[in-house]
Amino acid sequence: MTYDAIVVGAGHNGLACALHMATRGWKVLVLEQADSPGGAVKTAEVTLPGFRHDLYAMNLSMFAGSPFHAEHGQLLAKHGLEFVGASKPFASVFPSAKEPEWLGVEQGLDATVKHIARVSTRDAEAWRCMDQRFEREAPHIFSLLGSPVPSWQLAKGLWNMWRALGVSGMAETARLLMSSPRSWLEGQFESDTVRSLLATWGLHLDFGPDVAGGALFPYLEAMLGQRFGMTLGRGGADTIVRSMVSALQGAGGEVRTGARVRRILATGGKVQGVELEGGERITARRAVVANVHPKALYGGLLGNEAPVGSESARALRPGPATMMIHLALEALPEWGAGRELQSFAYVHLAPSLDHMAKVYAQALAGVLPEEPVLVVGQPTVFDPSRAPVGKHILWVQVRVLPSRPISDAASTLAAGPWDGIKEAYADRVLDILERYAPGLRQSVLARCVLSPEDLERDNPNLVGGDSLSGSHHLDQFFAFRPSFGRARWRTGVEGLFHIGASTWPGAGTGAGSGYMLARDLT
Repeated sequence: MTYDAIVVGAGHNGLACALHMATRGWKVLVLEQADSPGGAVKTAEVTLPGFRHDLYAMNLSMFAGSPFHAEHGQLLAKHGLEFVGASKPFASVFPSAKEPEWLGVEQGLDATVKHIARVSTRDAEAWRCMDQRFEREAPHIFSLLGSPVPSWQLAKGLWNMWRALGVSGMAETARLLMSSPRSWLEGQFESDTVRSLLATWGLHLDFGPDVAGGALFPYLEAMLGQRFGMTLGRGGADTIVRSMVSALQGAGGEVRTGARVRRILATGGKVQGVELEGGERITARRAVVANVHPKALYGGLLGNEAPVGSESARALRPGPATMMIHLALEALPEWGAGRELQSFAYVHLAPSLDHMAKVYAQALAGVLPEEPVLVVGQPTVFDPSRAPVGKHILWVQVRVLPSRPISDAASTLAAGPWDGIKEAYADRVLDILERYAPGLRQSVLARCVLSPEDLERDNPNLVGGDSLSGSHHLDQFFAFRPSFGRARWRTGVEGLFHIGASTWPGAGTGAGSGYMLARDLT
């Protein structure tokens, strides 16, 4: 069997790459070892019938705003893609001793500034200034994040940035890109509450408050949330997967699940195709695209054909682990800080920068945090179709955790493999939630707990339960992702390319690596 291109791994980057190539006339085959496509974008009834939970990714804003969707969105809509908008994207709730007890960002500058002004009129004005800065700066930041590294496209983007912002403006952007969340936020806002509201987004991408390079993400999420809200998938995040698979098949492409690739066939530094577990060999005329973790690519699939210098890519450092808790509920949480919190897509439980820094340090040291940071998703507020009439689901992401616990900060759990402690730790999480939303436990109809070990078992790309497929610290970002010398998704083997969250531009649902490579190839 012969194809123009074979894509190994049916995560959203692999599907985006395959679809773009298929629309350009390539004969494409996607091979996925799991029983269903999607990778870390997966929706399933894991608690009770009729309750559809996004197992991992829930926020599809990056996908909806991506260049890939801009080009292929109309086609995907014909194949069933549906979005739901959330006009109130995120909020943080604080211990009752703090004033105010919660703070949020919603779509619309005036509405958000009104929230900020409850804390500080000075910070409200600073927020307006930040909004004006974003208006000038955003096109150039997104040009950078949407360009292959290195490339003439990137060089042109930097040239345009220099013409628009000047040397001082470029210097300010460079400073932002290198700053930690704490240092940047302390330079912007006087209120610890406002700083905490934004700094939580750093933890979404493995940036504790004091880690260099983490300021960019709170900045982008705040400004984009204020402008566009948050985008969810109608019926579940897997709407992007189902529509891409359908569109790919409509363009003549194939997707085979339950098809484990034993090795990538290469001879004399040139790729030939792949061999499946059962011994079947499939030939690729133009390209093999590996949408896998570099450890799997260079440490397993290529075997003795792994090129010189691939050791650094294989050694890509994982970020801290995460746990997912999915709840089927009788009713939405009754937030003690106010019912208005029920109208936000995300509610963060992260009391302060110091608290986040402590949790981050504990996780890196192998210690189970006594009170981890929680990201609480309330998708049924905006999409009731995910649960039976009148019922709800809760999406709880526990950040951040050690992949292999060696002790417990609370001294109540005997640390060991996650399989033996995950339910007890989930009880700790629910105890925290109960403090902020009294009565929640009585509303729980069923729950599903996915530990870091469960994440990796379900998706080997999530090494150690790292949902980002590799830390995004500066030494593993830009031209260093997954390692220096692997630019533009090249592997050192002719015709073999590497995409996914472990490659530039990193994690998220933006389909950046798959789409940019496909444009390169076609």
